[in-house]
Formats: sequence, C-alpha cells, structure tokens
Amino acid sequence: MITAGIDVGALTAKAVVLDFDTGRPLGRCLMPTGASPEQAGETALAGALEDAGLEADAIQASVATGYGRGAVQGVDWRITEISCHARGAWHLMPEARTVIDLGGQDAKAICLDEAGWPLDFEMNDRCAAGTGRFLEVMAAALDVQLEELGELAASANSAAALSSTCTVFAESEVISLLAENRDVAEIAAGLCETIAQRTMQMTNRLQVRPELVLCGGVALNAGVHRAMERALGMKIVVPPEPQLVGALGAAILAGERAG
Repeated sequence: MITAGIDVGALTAKAVVLDFDTGRPLGRCLMPTGASPEQAGETALAGALEDAGLEADAIQASVATGYGRGAVQGVDWRITEISCHARGAWHLMPEARTVIDLGGQDAKAICLDEAGWPLDFEMNDRCAAGTGRFLEVMAAALDVQLEELGELAASANSAAALSSTCTVFAESEVISLLAENRDVAEIAAGLCETIAQRTMQMTNRLQVRPELVLCGGVALNAGVHRAMERALGMKIVVPPEPQLVGALGAAILAGERAG
C-alpha cells in the first residue's frame, strides 16, 4: 500500500510518500509554507510524488497534520501533530519513550508507551522562545547564517548569560552583548542554553524517559542538541531527517487507518 503524510507547519511544509508494507519512504519534500497552507500542502505532496517517481493516483491513503492540516484538501484524515510525531519517532526508533519536537513556531514534548502511542504531552504554542523562529531572529541579530549558529556555539569556550527567554528581550540582550564586544560564539552558545532551559521547563511537567528523540528543524542545530543533553542529563537521538518525522508518522497512520 502506498500512503502519504503531509505536515503543514507554520514555517515549512513537509510530505512523505511511503511504502506502508515495507515501512520504506519512497519520496519526500520540504519547502516553505508561505502564505497559503493549502497550496503548500499540495505542492509538498507533488514534490514527494515526483521524488518517488509516482503519479497522484498511486496514493491509496493519506493524512494531513500540522497547524495547517485543516487547509489541506483531498486527504482521507486529519490527525494532530502529537500523534503523528509520536508515530514517526517510534517507527524510526522503537525504543523511544520521549519525543521533543522543536518546530518553527512551537515546541512540544510527548511521552510514549511501548507501542508508540502518546501517553501525555506538553506544548508551547504561545511563545516563539525555544523555536526555529527564535533562532532565526537571533541569527539575524548576530549577522550570521542560521546554519552557522550550531557550530559557532560548539566552538565557544563559555556561554554568554542571557536572562530572558522572550524573543524580543533576548534580541535586545544580544545587541547589548555585541556592543560590549562579547564573542559571537559565546553569544550563540548562550542562545542554545536558553533554548535548552526553556525546553527543560516544559519537559519537567512530564515523566521524561529514555530513549529521547529530538525532531523538528531546531534538531539540526548541534549547539541546541548538546545544550539539551546537558540540561536533561541524558543522551538525545536526532534522526537523519528530523524535520520529516511528523510527515512520516502521518503516512504511517494513513496506512494503519486504511488497514
């Protein structure tokens, strides 16, 4: 059975075309969401189909997830990102018992049972702190590419102390630190520590157990990964394509529902 999962997030839209019987992804696509979640979902799916070398009529079941799932047309089901991220992470790592997703504009932590179903979760969708948008704003303030932040942080001998997790106030702090000629790498390390502390505050309300999987775009930031391991006191696994975990889970759930 060929299934599709479409994950339309605030900043990026992702799609995975899956051979459900083997569990092997056949095609994938990741692109900016832009102003139209409906168009982004359609285009992402078309990109994943092209990557798979398949036509649209090959899809036998489909699920949309993410904040823009309601806008995606022509899917069989719409399922919350909590369930989809849980299913995708567990598929990649059956030992996973906690999933942390740091996306473009929200963050979530999910506890899983042994079968990969959510037991409990916490979500921050009211503040950009700890998300990809936070890092985008800070990279611009530091005048570096977003992709550089993680390696800059990893190269620092110490981390600059930042007192605020609020994006607006933290940006002001960064500008002040630059004016004091503080090393850019140390500021980057301080920003990663801020995200780790913010995430830890969210996960403290859950029973976090290993193995812990980190997904979402922020998972690609090596500085955040390391800072979170220190803050949580446990090893954190980052899948090879952390941004596609929700779309993968959606494709898996499509196959399970179609039966």
